[in-house]
Amino acid sequence: MLFLCCRAKVTFGLNALIGRKESETEKTLWVGDWYSHNARDLMRYTISKGYKIDSYELGNNPDVVRRVQDPFFLTQIAQTFKDVSNAIDKFAPWSGAWVSESGGAYNSGGQLVSYTFAFGFWYLDQLGMTSVYNHKVYCRQALTGANYALLNTTTFIPNPDYYGALLWHRVMGSKVLSVTHKGSPYLRVYSHCAKKEPGVSFVFINLSKNTSFEIDLFHDLNLNGGSPNFEFKGRKEREEYHLTPKDGNILSRVVLLNGTPLELLVSLEIPELKPKLVDGLKPISIVAHSIAFVTIRDFNAPACS
Repeated sequence: MLFLCCRAKVTFGLNALIGRKESETEKTLWVGDWYSHNARDLMRYTISKGYKIDSYELGNNPDVVRRVQDPFFLTQIAQTFKDVSNAIDKFAPWSGAWVSESGGAYNSGGQLVSYTFAFGFWYLDQLGMTSVYNHKVYCRQALTGANYALLNTTTFIPNPDYYGALLWHRVMGSKVLSVTHKGSPYLRVYSHCAKKEPGVSFVFINLSKNTSFEIDLFHDLNLNGGSPNFEFKGRKEREEYHLTPKDGNILSRVVLLNGTPLELLVSLEIPELKPKLVDGLKPISIVAHSIAFVTIRDFNAPACS
């Protein structure tokens, strides 16, 4: 009755380890078949009672600072997101996939890692990857509390991932674009229609400690048959937001935006997040161990019309 009166959405967390056993070779890995009977019984019971359950959450995954810099490790989860998306398309096309509780590391997150700049490599890659596989909502664990919180648990000062999430919300639109590159796997890239039209937005994630990248943009006539509806002009200045850790230390809790530390104002308000304006025809420079949001206003993509 409480949920009905408050119009709350109810989500159940399901134990994904029942029936599985810890691997003999890797302690953080559980192997074997999941015993799903109790989950099915719960679903049948709620249906028989007419209870409206919004969603079900299935498990979570561990992570460490070494892994968040490993592109091959980050890519492993892609198959899971793809499988979930395919299953929904086949069996429940009226619904949408949510990542309902994700903190990147179990037991309240990784101490000295989850609240630092380094975790943004994993977090923003997750936002990009789940968008590619048509997930509708991504719930970060948590706003406050434990090591993986977006806010400091005692001062409530934003941790680096708060600013990453805020920039994603302001820059990346809801329409997802397909983007690839033939360079190093340590450079991750995702693209959406810009949040504020017109244009296209990108997020570049440089996992490499030593390598910087320069990206040239050009109008490829081989794409889309050279249609005039797809065009990059480069006449307008690009809007660039470059996130880097203080003193180059990815385990820092201080993040810099275009070289300036992001700190609360005297009024305790969030500082203004201003982009750097760059000549649209110059290469995009992504320094080592950094994250960059880039919006190109005169990039015309049919999907963004």
